[in-house]
Amino acid sequence: MFIIDNDRFQGMATHSPPSGDDGTGDVTLPSVVPFELPHVSRLSWELGSRVVEDDHSTPISEWDHTGRPWTLSVFRVTSATCLVRLRTPVGRERFYGTAEIDLESVRPALDDAPSWHRRE
Repeated sequence: MFIIDNDRFQGMATHSPPSGDDGTGDVTLPSVVPFELPHVSRLSWELGSRVVEDDHSTPISEWDHTGRPWTLSVFRVTSATCLVRLRTPVGRERFYGTAEIDLESVRPALDDAPSWHRRE
């Protein structure tokens, strides 16, 4: 955290892995998600929400967890990139970017997961 006070720089450096980062720099999805993606990046809430609200973002699917109040939404954001939005039980949103081909390869795991059902 850095503070500028009366044109003086004051600060303290902090270092901790962001949520979803296992400390190695590898981003992982929360364990409630029934698949792992080989290449995924975590986006800030501000960037993720801007991307999904953009005119060029297309919703693909939305899923609800049957036992816990999680929601998983998938958006196509470029011709080859998708964004996964997870809403946690307390209403926070987490955003993850991935290649569409990687997401398509794990889609059967979501289709087959008994604890997730697709919204119509």
